[in-house]
Amino acid sequence: MELSFSKKNKTVIIMVSGEIDHHTSKELRWQTESAYIDMSVKNIIFHFENVTFMDSSGIGMLIGRYKQLQSIGGKISVVSANEKITEIMQFSGLSKLIPLFDTIEDAFSYTEGREHHAV
Repeated sequence: MELSFSKKNKTVIIMVSGEIDHHTSKELRWQTESAYIDMSVKNIIFHFENVTFMDSSGIGMLIGRYKQLQSIGGKISVVSANEKITEIMQFSGLSKLIPLFDTIEDAFSYTEGREHHAV
């Protein structure tokens, strides 16, 4: 798994590549927490275009970040997930908590409180 981080306003955009499973989800959680604290942001966009696999550990990691951000008035979203990741999020009910977007612009509009179009 590879990660890269960028900041726009009060949102950190985390580009994730590879698999999110029980081997990598702890590292993703730790790096995500460090990034949003170090960058002084309150919103997270996970860019999943290059995520090839996600299991229940990934779902747990996303739910944990959702709860943390909710407690500080922040928002979390996922953008560019492939069909399989989208299905996992929809079937698990996770997409009801964490919206999915096709474009980074729509995800950013959501986190910034503007009009948005979730998948």
